[in-house]
Amino acid sequence: MMIHPQYDPVAMSLGPIEVHWYGLMYLLAFAAAYGLAWYRSTKREAWSTDMVSDLVFFGALGVILGGRIGYVLFYQFGELVQNPAYLLKVWEGGMSFHGGLIGVGLGMLYFARKYKKTPFQVLDFIIPCVPTGLLFGRIGNYINGELWGRVSDGGYNWLTYFPQAAAFDMQQLQANPALQSLMLEVNGQYLLPRHPSQLYEAFAEGLLLFIFIWWYSSKPRPRMAVTGVFMFGYGLGRFIIEFFRQPDIDQGYILLGWVTKGQILSAPMIIIGLILLILAYKQNIYDWGKQAAY
Repeated sequence: MMIHPQYDPVAMSLGPIEVHWYGLMYLLAFAAAYGLAWYRSTKREAWSTDMVSDLVFFGALGVILGGRIGYVLFYQFGELVQNPAYLLKVWEGGMSFHGGLIGVGLGMLYFARKYKKTPFQVLDFIIPCVPTGLLFGRIGNYINGELWGRVSDGGYNWLTYFPQAAAFDMQQLQANPALQSLMLEVNGQYLLPRHPSQLYEAFAEGLLLFIFIWWYSSKPRPRMAVTGVFMFGYGLGRFIIEFFRQPDIDQGYILLGWVTKGQILSAPMIIIGLILLILAYKQNIYDWGKQAAY
C-alpha cells in the first residue's frame, strides 16, 4: 500500500503565470482530441482538416460549459438556489462528465447543422477521440487527490492512503471502530486505505475504451453504432467502478442504500447505447466504405 504523493497543484510556473495540473490535463485532452480527429479526417472523404478545427472548438466549449453547469445542477443544486453566482465560481472546482457529455452533444448538433451533416455522422466521427480526454481527466483527479475510492481491507498492493480524505476517514473511524485495524498515522492524521478509483477509471473509461472504439471505428460500421458502443461502454464501466469509488460526501447513497448519483446518471447511457446499436444494425446505413450511402 502507498501514501498519495501529495503533488504540488502547480505543474509549472512561467513567470507570473502558473499552470495547474488539472488545467494541463485539459490542455493535453484537447490536443489529443485534435490530433486524433485530424488523423481521422485524412481517412474520410467527407471530412477536412479545416472542419476538425471547428469541431474540436465546439466540443471543447461543450465540455467546459456543460461540465460546469452539469456539476452544479446534478450535484450542487441546493447551493445554486441559495447563491446563483456559484455557477460562475469555476476556480472552486467541480465538473461533471455527464454534464460535459450533454454539452458536447449540443455542440455537435450545432456543428452538424452548420456543415449539413446528420448528428450521428458527426458523433460517430469524433467519439473515438473522446476517451483520451477521460484518461487525462482522471489522471488529473488522481494528481489532485480528489474523487478517491472506498475503504478496502483487501490488502491489495495498490491501495492508497489519501491525506485529502483525512477528515472523512476520521468520521468513518468514529462510526466504525473496527476500521482501526486498517488505520495508518501519517503526520498526525489517521488515514484508511482506499481504492485509487481515479486510476481505475483512467484505465477502463480512458485507455481500454479508447483502444476498443478506435479499433471498432477503423472499419466501416453502420451509422449510430460507434456512438452506441461508446454510450454502452462508458455507462457500464462507470456503473461498475462506482462500486469502488467513494460517493460524493454531500450525496452519499441515494437509492436502495447502495446506488450512487454516478450510477443513476450512467444507467440511461447503458440503455441508450444498446438501443442505438440495435437501431444501427437494423437500419444498416453506412457513411463510408463499400456500403456507404451517398
